[in-house]
Amino acid sequence: MTGKKNHFRKFMHFLLEKWKERPRIYTITGILLFLFVLFGGIAIYYQSALKPADPSNHKMKMVEIPPGSNVMEIGSILKAKGIIKNAYVFSYYVKSSHKAGFQAGTYKMTPSMKMDEIINSLQKGGIAAIQFTIPEGSNLGQIAAIISRHSSYSSKQVLQRAGDRAFIEGLMKKYPRLLTKDVLNQNIMYPLEGYFYPATYSFYHKHVTLDEILDSMVAKTNAVFASYQEKRHAMQLSPHQLLTIASLIEEEATQKADRTKIASVFYNRLEKKMPLQTDPTIIYALHKHKEKVTYKDLRVNSPYNTYKHKGLPPGPIASPGEQSLQAALIPAKTNYLYFLADMKTGRVYFAKTLKEHNELKEKYIAKAKQ
Repeated sequence: MTGKKNHFRKFMHFLLEKWKERPRIYTITGILLFLFVLFGGIAIYYQSALKPADPSNHKMKMVEIPPGSNVMEIGSILKAKGIIKNAYVFSYYVKSSHKAGFQAGTYKMTPSMKMDEIINSLQKGGIAAIQFTIPEGSNLGQIAAIISRHSSYSSKQVLQRAGDRAFIEGLMKKYPRLLTKDVLNQNIMYPLEGYFYPATYSFYHKHVTLDEILDSMVAKTNAVFASYQEKRHAMQLSPHQLLTIASLIEEEATQKADRTKIASVFYNRLEKKMPLQTDPTIIYALHKHKEKVTYKDLRVNSPYNTYKHKGLPPGPIASPGEQSLQAALIPAKTNYLYFLADMKTGRVYFAKTLKEHNELKEKYIAKAKQ
């Protein structure tokens, strides 16, 4: 047995000596040939790894991408789920292709998906873990109820967090052009009322925090306001004043109403130092929905009572949509001081004098009750 080992060693020594005796050119050629084969093999493997993991497998798999995952971690998750062949190839391809903007969340993927399909899916976002829509004209109580129905957070938790001083001040620092000290007025019912923009919100990871939800809604308002900075300055309105006027327009407008004319009535009354006398502020002060405001309701003791107090209420009474914001910024030029809505038809009638207003009320409101 020992003799065979010695024979093998001698044979290997012989080959090594013969290799050393070869001309230098052959050595270089051998190295180049080796490198060519090596990199050729790597290139073939790389291209193969970019192809679908299993082209014939269209079975849907749920893939969870946690918040804060980097490209390599995402690749490892996809590899473990059988969606891709190699996490390192995935990571290199993503970085070399300058792909970015991957979102956390839950995704439906199949092993038959192409690499670019996987990347596009990660950029668009997965299945929304939480999704809800805030209608235009919603107040904070209604918004809290909507969030509660679509998440694990109760309405009480939403209202408490939205009224938390430290949370509000954090938002003020983050969005200084939108949130000012006006929201801390002691007469305001809810500091962030009106600042949660009416839109559809989607969150792609189930562990989204309440702060993230509320922050994203304020961020949307901030983004919308950014496009109206010049007009707002021209109107000499603070963000708080603009939201307040727009919320009144939102609550008074019907589908058939000309919001710019409603806006003109409010501005004309403010200019003449007349009380705005808008019923939605009474309803807001009463903390309950009413189809009709009574004379008794008009006596409610609240800074939001625009029958008792002149000028704007302390803050918004709802979240206005973009149409109302635009109307507040570009009101119609009229001499109207009054308006009323025919609730049967949805039409809104405007008047310049109290006499005209009462005549319209008799014609469209009183007769409708008969």
